[in-house]
Amino acid sequence: MTFYLPERILVAPSGFKESLSAVEVSDSIAAGVRRVLPGVRVDTFPVPDGGEGTLEILSSRSGTLLHTEQVMGPVGKEVTARWLEYVDEGVGVIEMAQAAGLSLVPRDQRDPTATTTYGVGQLIARMLDHGINHIIIGCGDSGTSDGGAGALSALGAKILDDSGARVSPGGRGLSAAVKIDTTKLHPKLADVSLTLACNIHNVLTGKKGVAAVFGPQKGATKKQVKQLSRALEQWATLLDHTFSSAADLHRGPGSGASGGLGAGLMALGAVARDRFDVLLSDLPTPTNLDDLISASDLIITAEGAIDFQTPRGKVPAEVARRARVTGVPVLALAGSLGKGAPQVHEVGIGAIQSIMTVPMAMEDAVRDGSELLTDAAERAIRLLMLGCAVSGRREDHIRAHFQAAT
Repeated sequence: MTFYLPERILVAPSGFKESLSAVEVSDSIAAGVRRVLPGVRVDTFPVPDGGEGTLEILSSRSGTLLHTEQVMGPVGKEVTARWLEYVDEGVGVIEMAQAAGLSLVPRDQRDPTATTTYGVGQLIARMLDHGINHIIIGCGDSGTSDGGAGALSALGAKILDDSGARVSPGGRGLSAAVKIDTTKLHPKLADVSLTLACNIHNVLTGKKGVAAVFGPQKGATKKQVKQLSRALEQWATLLDHTFSSAADLHRGPGSGASGGLGAGLMALGAVARDRFDVLLSDLPTPTNLDDLISASDLIITAEGAIDFQTPRGKVPAEVARRARVTGVPVLALAGSLGKGAPQVHEVGIGAIQSIMTVPMAMEDAVRDGSELLTDAAERAIRLLMLGCAVSGRREDHIRAHFQAAT
C-alpha cells in the first residue's frame, strides 16, 4: 500500500491566555507530533499577536534590547513590566498586557469598571524619555476597559468631573468625566509616532463594542456592561471634543483595542493597524512566516478558545489566510470549542479539535495545558496517518483496476 505522510510540518500558534505562552504552545505541539513521526521536520513559529508573550518572541531577534520598569498595574499595585528597543532604529515595542493584562488582575478583583491602563501610559512616558521616536503598542489580553483614560493620565492629562476634581480610575469614572485638561501632556508626544498593533475588528462602542463583547470576559456583570457602554460612549464624545481626532473614536477600526486603550491613544494621534502586518512585516527585523508556510506540507495552529471571534483577526484565522495563498492545509487545536467554532472552516481551517477529551475544571485545564496539547497533537497526527492510509489504499485499488483494464 502506498501513502504519503507530511515531510515538513509548521507549528504556528498563539498563546493560551493565562496558561501557556505561544512559545510553550509551540513546543508542546511539536512534542506530540514527534511522538508519532519522529523523523519529520517540525518548524515552530510562535505567532506574536500583541498580547501576552509578544515581547518574549520578538526579543529573540538580533538588534533588540529589553528594558525593565516598575509601573502601576491594573488594580493599582506596582508591577514589573518590560519594553523592547530596536537599538539602531529608535523603535520601541510595548506589550500592554505587561502593565494592564488580565493575568495581573486577581480573580476576586476582576472588575473592568475599576481597572486602569495607567501603567501603560507610564511605559510610554519612559520610552519618550529614553528618546524612542516610534512606539508600537501591542494590544491584547487586557484586563481593563477604561478607554485609555489611565494611560492618558500617566502621560499628563487631567480628566475632570463637573466640580474640577479628577475622576476615579477605571471605566466607572468615565461617566463623570466632562473635561480633559491637556496643558501638562508629555511634551515629547508631539514628536513621536504611535502605532497600535491591534485587532482592527475591535471597536469601542455599540453592540459589538468593548463593554458588550469583552466586559463579561473581564468580570463585568450585566449591570456593569450597561454602565460601561454608556460611560464609553460619553468618553469617546469627550475625546472627540478635546482632541478633534480625525479617527472615528466610537466605532473606527481598532478603537476598542485593549478595552478602549485604542481610542484613548488614537485621540493623541496613534494609528491603529492590523497587528500581524505590524508585528510580522513592519518591524526592523521582519519574519519569514510566509516562507515557512509555503515550504510546509501541513500547518498546525492553536489558540485557547476557538469560537465565533476566531475569524475576526485571531491567530488561527491569520495563519489560515496566509496558507490559502499556497494551498497548504491547516489544522487548529484549541483549549475549548465555543459558539460558532465551525465558522473557522470558512476562513481556510480544514479541521479543529479540542485538547480536552473529558469535561474538566478550568484550573485543571490551565495546569495541565502542556500535557493536554501534546496528547492532542499526537491524536491529530494519528488521525492524519489513518486518513493517509485510507487514501493510499484507494489509490492502490484504482491503480490495480487500471492495470487490469489495460
